[in-house]
Amino acid sequence: MSITGTLIIQIIVFLILVAFTMKFVWPPIARALDERAQKVADGLAAADKAKTELAAANKRVEAELAASRDENAQRLAEAERRAQAIIEEAKARAQTEGSKIVAAARADADQQAVQAREALRDEVAKLAVKGAEQILRREVNPAVHADLLDRLKTEL
Repeated sequence: MSITGTLIIQIIVFLILVAFTMKFVWPPIARALDERAQKVADGLAAADKAKTELAAANKRVEAELAASRDENAQRLAEAERRAQAIIEEAKARAQTEGSKIVAAARADADQQAVQAREALRDEVAKLAVKGAEQILRREVNPAVHADLLDRLKTEL
């Protein structure tokens, strides 16, 4: 056989191999590559979608955090207002109680002053009687002269 014959046979075998490869081998490989490319594209799309959803979720979380911060600030302000109102109420009650105590003390002091005046009048009357007794050098009977002593008390 000559080189031309061998070369022609090799070309024919090569063409048969290429045709066989193009018909039976290449389509599954191309399909597998296309499927892989589709999976990669789907994965990238899913990643972009997940990235968008994550950004939206972050925005919702930030909004909820801001809302909870505002709510906490309002609760703190309300608690401070309540505390201030309780303090003011306690001050008012304390002032009222203090006024009552002062009024009671004044009434007690006035009553004690009246009792002290009465005791002083009695003492002055007794001293006056003793003085008069010594001056007159005679005994004055307090039981007999009770009316006179009462008038003397009222005059003092």
